[in-house]
Amino acid sequence: MRLPSLFISHGSPMMALEPSAARDYLSTLGADLPRPAAILVVSAHHDADWTGGRASITASPAPPTVHDFGNFPQALFDMRYPASGNPELALHVQSLLAAHGLDIDADPKRGLDHGAWVPLSLIYPDADIPVVQLSIHSSAPPEWHYALGQALAPLREDGVLIIGSGSMTHNLRAIFGANLGIDAPAPHWVSEFTEWAAQKVAEDAVDDLLHIVERAPYGHENHPTMDHILPLHVAMGAGSMGGALHGKRLHHSTTYGMLAMDVYAFGMTD
Repeated sequence: MRLPSLFISHGSPMMALEPSAARDYLSTLGADLPRPAAILVVSAHHDADWTGGRASITASPAPPTVHDFGNFPQALFDMRYPASGNPELALHVQSLLAAHGLDIDADPKRGLDHGAWVPLSLIYPDADIPVVQLSIHSSAPPEWHYALGQALAPLREDGVLIIGSGSMTHNLRAIFGANLGIDAPAPHWVSEFTEWAAQKVAEDAVDDLLHIVERAPYGHENHPTMDHILPLHVAMGAGSMGGALHGKRLHHSTTYGMLAMDVYAFGMTD
C-alpha cells in the first residue's frame, strides 16, 4: 500500500478548538486516506538548530504531548494526544537516512509538539496510530530537506504516512501587528504567494518550489524565516517519483487573513 506524502499547514494551535475551514477539512481527511500503519511527522517546531545542529527523531514508546506555546486558553493546555510511539520505526528511519549520508539521533524523551498533535487530533482523533516525529534543520538548505524526503520515500510502501507540518505562509509579526479576526480576507501579498505555489506544484516545477522564498511573489514577506516552509520540501521529496511531484492542492483557506492553511499531497498517481 503506497500512501501519498502530505504537507499540512498547522496554523495557530487554536485550530484544535476554533471553528475554521481548515479545521473542517482536516477533520475529514483521515477518512479519505487509506489507514496508515504508522505516521511520521516532520514538524517546523522540532528544529535541529535549537539542539546543537543534530537532527533527531522521537524514539519513545509513549511520546508526551508537548504544549510548546504560551498565552492560550487553559483548554488548549489540557489537551492530550496519547498516540503511542514506534521505537522500531525510529531506528528504521535512522538507518534509511544514514544510507543517504544523513545522520540523525534517536531521542527517547522528546514528545509530540503542536505541529504534530494539533493536526493529528483532527485527522485521527482516536490517537490509535503510532506516531514518530522528525526534526527539520533550518540552517540547512531546501535541497537538504528535499533529499531527506527522498530518503524517507520507501516508507510509503510500508504504509507509513509522511507528513510535513508547517505553514504555507508564516509571518507572525505581520499577523500580530494587524490583529485581524479569524475570518479576515487574505491580503494580496498572501494570495499571490499561495497561487504561485499552487501553479508551480501543478507544473512539477521542483527547482522553483525549492527556491520559493526567493522566486515567489512576496516570498520573504510570507516567510521571514525558513522553518515553516521546509516541511513542504520534505513532503515533496517523499512523494517525488522519477523527478515528478505528482502533487495536488487538497485544500486552500486562510485564518487571520495572513495564515494560509493549504494542504498538499504528493505522489498521487491515480
